[in-house]
Parts: sequence; C-alpha cells; structure tokens
Amino acid sequence: MKTNYFLFFLLFLLYLQPAGAQTRSKAAALQQFMNDRFGMFIHWGPVSLRGTEIGWSRDKEVPTSDYDSLYKEFNPVLFDADTWVKTAKDAGMKYLTITARHHDGFCLWPSKYTGYNIANTPYRKDILRALQVACKKQGIKFCIYYSVLDWHHPDYPIHSAHNSQADPNSDMGKYFTFMKNQLRELIEQYDPYMLWFDGQWEQPWTNEMGKELYAYLTQLKPDIITNNRLGKEFAAMDNKAIDVSQMVGDYDTPERVVGRLNMTTPWESCFTICQQWSWKPNDKLVPLDTCLSILSRSAGSNGNLLLNVGPMPDGRIEARQIKRLQAIGDWLKVNGAAIYNTKGGPYEPAKDYVTTRRSNQLFVHVLNTQLTEISLKAIPGVNVRRAGTMTGINVPVTTSDDTCRLMLPAALKGQQEYVVVLDMDKNMETVPVIK
Repeated sequence: MKTNYFLFFLLFLLYLQPAGAQTRSKAAALQQFMNDRFGMFIHWGPVSLRGTEIGWSRDKEVPTSDYDSLYKEFNPVLFDADTWVKTAKDAGMKYLTITARHHDGFCLWPSKYTGYNIANTPYRKDILRALQVACKKQGIKFCIYYSVLDWHHPDYPIHSAHNSQADPNSDMGKYFTFMKNQLRELIEQYDPYMLWFDGQWEQPWTNEMGKELYAYLTQLKPDIITNNRLGKEFAAMDNKAIDVSQMVGDYDTPERVVGRLNMTTPWESCFTICQQWSWKPNDKLVPLDTCLSILSRSAGSNGNLLLNVGPMPDGRIEARQIKRLQAIGDWLKVNGAAIYNTKGGPYEPAKDYVTTRRSNQLFVHVLNTQLTEISLKAIPGVNVRRAGTMTGINVPVTTSDDTCRLMLPAALKGQQEYVVVLDMDKNMETVPVIK
C-alpha cells in the first residue's frame, strides 16, 4: 500500500507540472524555434501617441518630460490580443515577440518592481497576459523582448540615448538586481518560449553581466532560449562574422540585413514592415516582393526572419499592414514547404535565387522572375527525378557533368516570386555547401 501511495504522489506531481515542463532540452527548444523560420516582432508603447521612434526619440524629437508622461494618456481601447495573434497566424508566422520593456523603461505588464507600467495608465489591463493567452489558444509561441538598458530608471547610469554622461547617483548593482527581479517575474508569470534582449552596447553593461544573467535565466527555466544580445558579440547591421566562442546567448541577431549562410550557428534577422520600428503616421510600407525576398533569403541562408509591426495608439494594427501580412501568408500557403522545417543551401545564396532543402527535396526560390533559366552546379552522385513549381507547373531540367539547368515557365516570367521543387534521388540535407 505504501508503494501505491508513493506512485500516486508521483503521478500527482506530474499532473501539476505545466505541459512540457522539464521534458525539453534547450537544444531541442532552439531547434524547434529555428524550424519555425518566421515570426512577428511588435514594437509598441505610449510613444505611439507621438508617432516617433520608441526609445530613441526620447530627449530628441520628444522632450524627456513629455515622453515620460505619455503613459498617463495611453489608453489603447481597441487593442485585441486575439486579433493581433490571428494576424500573425494568418501571415504564416509561428511565434510572436512583444516589446515588454524597451529602452524607455515602460513596462507592458503590471510589474511590482516599478510604477512605470501598464497598470498606471488609463487602460490598466495587462497586455502581456492577454497576448500570452491568445498565443496559447492559437498555437503561436509567445516570446518577450526586454532591454538590458533603461534610460528612465534612476539606477541605470545613462539616462538618454543622446547623452552618454554617467549619473554619479546611479547604482548598477541595484539596477542589475532590479533586472533579475523583473525577468524572474516575466518567466514565472508569462512562461515565454524565448527572451529577446537588446541594448547591451552601452558601456555600463558588461559581458560578465550578460553571462551571469544567462546562467540565472537558464536556472529559472532550463529550456528557455535567448538571442545573443546579452553580450557584446553579435552580427548587427554590418552583418559581420562573429566569434561564436564569445557569444552570450543561443542565436545571433543581424538587424535590417539578412544573415550570412551559416550551417552551424543559428541566427534570426529582424526587419520592419515600414521604415520605423514603432508606429508612424503614413510611414512608407515595404513592398510585398521585398518582404518575400527577405523571407526566402533568410531561410536560404539557414536563418529566421522576425518581421516587425508597429500598432497604433488605439491598439489596432494598421489595415494596410494587415493586408501586406495576409499577402505574405497567402504566398506561404502555396510555398510554405520551402520555408518551414528546412535547411538553407546547399547553394550559396545568389542575386537571382536562393535554395532550401529538406530530405530528398531541393527548393529553388526564384527571386528574379524575369529569368528564363537557372543554372546550378551539378552535385556529384545526385540526380534529379522530377522538377516543377509548387503549383504543379512542370519545369524541364537538363543536366551535364557539371551543370543542372532549369528551364523556367514562360507563364511566370515577371510575376511574383515562386519556388521550383526538385525531387532528388538522395538526401539533400547531408550535401556540403556549394559555392
């Protein structure tokens, strides 16, 4: 009988654990995240009332006293988490990353460690909770952006992006404890799949702090993944080759540029659907062809794309942004097999095309649809069984000892980007990169 009671107790403890708790390794979580390939970034907060850039416009376009008081007017009564998440899902996105706290320090959740949060706005409701619930309901991974710098916090030494003079009354030790408390709060209350850090370039933040925080987060949630902006080493906008041994985090984060083809280090490029990260009235929208090209180039280089939207002050995502996202989703309904769960390569990305692969299939993303043919280097010992577009149009293939030529459909010349799928007689995932 004692054994039965013991077994019952163990089963009861397992029942109490959240689904998947302690059953997935960090490596498995990272692999699943990279298989998703496409996510939504959201930059949002009281600054949307001014239509200027989040964080960076403080103490510049918007005086500090005005910027820091905007939360008193922030009342996004038309915010609907289910609509936001459905917009992401309809776009073919698999995860969502929200700026829970940007460089300006404002928190979209009712943090007990600062009064500068959503609970003290006219709106009052917990934005993060609503999004977490909506993501869980619709099968989207919920992820959180959190800046390691905070120009609003008295203990963070720098108080403006435009004045790097340190405050002698600040206390970085106290600030670091504040960060730990907030991040524990976020993990325990919202259980994010991933944490996206930013702001580590400023002098007060050190690599040692990043390493300590990474270890702390892993202790709190062993399978949580983070980007590499806890440390100083990341690709950034110059898309530099990074020293992986110095990287703090699980994947690299080039910004506004597609990452290099890399079959060993995971990465995610972030772009925005307009020109500004947060909402700006009449901001120029990125053309659909450019969005599709960035998505294909990201997957073709073995990385993810995090595409940003900036909701309006009333809580709605602009209709024109939703329309653009829906068009991406429509393209993915046809061509998603060439994006999700694929590897980049084996061919180095070219100006006119990129390739992805899975099992015995090679996907050729035709970016320049004015082409009448594409010539690829032949892969020794590998033959093409058949070739056609994802919509079923036959693509004739001629091969020689060193070349594989695809004769592209005349009917698709000058049309939207499309994908040719080649069924090969061997597994393409083991083929080395071809330059």
